[in-house]
Amino acid sequence: MKMTLWSDDAIVRKHAEEDLVDFILEARKHGWPAVDKDEKQPQRPGFKERVYRDVSRLWEYRDSYTGFFNAPGQEIVRFDDNPIWSMSYNGGMLPGYQHDVSFAKKTFEFLKEALLRADQKNPFRGPERHTDFKHFGGYYLYENKSDGDIRDFVGTEIIGFGNTGKMSQAPTVFRQHYMGGLIVHKVA
Repeated sequence: MKMTLWSDDAIVRKHAEEDLVDFILEARKHGWPAVDKDEKQPQRPGFKERVYRDVSRLWEYRDSYTGFFNAPGQEIVRFDDNPIWSMSYNGGMLPGYQHDVSFAKKTFEFLKEALLRADQKNPFRGPERHTDFKHFGGYYLYENKSDGDIRDFVGTEIIGFGNTGKMSQAPTVFRQHYMGGLIVHKVA
C-alpha cells in the first residue's frame, strides 16, 4: 500500500495529509501526554520511547526523548514501515527552574494537559493558548506559536507560572522549540 502524500493529484494529497494529522492526534492520546509506559527496549539506548500503532498496523508513531529538566527528542510517523513525517524538539525548564524536581513535575503535568488539547489547526504540539488556575498550586499559562503546516513547520511553546491571576506578569518557566514536516524519499 502506498501513502499518497506525494501524489500529483491535489485532492488525493489533501486527504492523505488529513489522514496523517488525524493519526498524529490519535497517537498523542496514547503517547507521553496520556500514558506513563515506556518501551522496554528503546531503539536508542539512553532514551525513553513511547510507541503507538493503529488497529490496521499500517501507522506507527514513536516519540523518543532523553533527559528531564531539558529533554530533547523526536517524533516519527511511519506508514507501512516507511518513515513519512518527523518532528524534533528541544527545550524544557529554564535554568532558574532546574533545581526543583517537584515544580518541574507539576509543570510537565500541565504540559501534558495542554498537549492533549492539540487539534486539527495545531496538531504539532498543543493549542495556541491554554490556562489552568486550579490543579497545580498556582496559575499556569501555555502558549504555542507555529509557522507552516504538516508538510513543513517550526514553532515555540512556552509555559508561564504565577501565584496570582495576572498571567501577563507570570514569568516564563519552560520553553521548547520544535520543527518538522514530511519526509521525502528519493524515487527509485
